[in-house]
Amino acid sequence: MYQHSFEKLNVWQDSIDLVELIYNTVGTFPEDEKFGLVSQMKRCSVSISSNLAEGTSRITNKDKARFSTIAFS
Repeated sequence: MYQHSFEKLNVWQDSIDLVELIYNTVGTFPEDEKFGLVSQMKRCSVSISSNLAEGTSRITNKDKARFSTIAFS
């Protein structure tokens, strides 16, 4: 099976583990947090791996670095 270049990055693999951890953890939060804190935590955890993946498809090093910085932030 083909593996994309970003899937070989340890930091990307760690970010996927973080997503799984966040999703499992927020499942225990109260129902009234569903559209507040839970939603924000899910979106920000997915954002890390998404930005790393997006950055590897960019051509210039400057553009790649920009997406890495966004993921780090």
